[in-house]
Amino acid sequence: MTIRNDDRRIEGLDFARALAMLGMFIVNFGVITGSTTNGSTWLIAFQHLFEGRASAVFVMLAGIGTALMTRQARESKDPILLRQNRLTLWKRALLLFTIGIILYAIGWTGDILHYYGVYMFVAAWLIAQSKKMMIFIIGAILILSQWLQIQFSYLAGWHPTYVLLEYLDFWTPAGFIRNLMFNGYHPLFPWICFFLIGMVVGTLDLTNHTLRKNLLVIGLLLVIMTETCSTLFIKMTTIHLLDVESALYLFDTGPIPPNMMYVLSNSASAIVIIVGSIYLVETCKNKVIQSFILTGQMSLTHYVGHVVIGIGILIICQKLENQTLAFSMLYACCYFLGCVVVSVWWRTKHHRGPLEFMMRKWSL
Repeated sequence: MTIRNDDRRIEGLDFARALAMLGMFIVNFGVITGSTTNGSTWLIAFQHLFEGRASAVFVMLAGIGTALMTRQARESKDPILLRQNRLTLWKRALLLFTIGIILYAIGWTGDILHYYGVYMFVAAWLIAQSKKMMIFIIGAILILSQWLQIQFSYLAGWHPTYVLLEYLDFWTPAGFIRNLMFNGYHPLFPWICFFLIGMVVGTLDLTNHTLRKNLLVIGLLLVIMTETCSTLFIKMTTIHLLDVESALYLFDTGPIPPNMMYVLSNSASAIVIIVGSIYLVETCKNKVIQSFILTGQMSLTHYVGHVVIGIGILIICQKLENQTLAFSMLYACCYFLGCVVVSVWWRTKHHRGPLEFMMRKWSL
């Protein structure tokens, strides 16, 4: 597999980022309004498709972006350039971590940014590693994560009544570390795997049509294989070995807990979405697709906005609890369209979104 040898921006990545953001809106607004199970069977099944997968795409894209940003340092092995790149990544990681903690403190317990900052901090140490070493590290993290899930209670720290909605000791040192590393919404083990897989993908020549075709086929086959194996393992183990709850805990491809099957399935589907987005942008770019690209380029601003503004609107309208899934999905789509309109308007006046501009200035 070849290395990218040009510096052209791959706008398909921005389009994929916009799609991931829409998926995150659908999931997050569903959770915050308590509507995830309050709908028709097909609508609930449709909503489940986004759970964990949208965030995985988002994190993998961050890994790809990190690989593209550090390409020159990685290829040259220049120690000065590597140190500069690491410092830039550490500054960005600190900013993301800080923003995420602020969002958590004001009530957004589903925040991903503070986890995201830790992924980036750790990944900065690995920017000069070979693809083989990165794959080894990813495998080791997956195995360790699965072992941790078997050895320790994944519900430790969560409220016994409001399970997976309220973390009781988040602000204590032990609780914070447990949440961050093991059993939060996006714990380092194994969520950093999505970031590191993105870094591996980012070292490839994503402008190469043959390579992209191979990635697409491999991704599709891996999704089919992992989902099939997941179903078979659950059925087989519940016959002779395990109860249903234990089998689902070990082999389901849902995000709670993020077991090995989940990471494999969601990594594969993320690659399919990302490669498919690149194809789409290259083959049929139009005003709608361009507006999505601009939206994806302002994803940090819109992520923070959907917490402060999006949830704020729900609070003002008294729509924060006991809503239907149809309502939360419609609201998510409408809010996303609002983000698209704002992005197109903002980019006629500015080169970057407000938080993207702040991040760039902070990390210089």
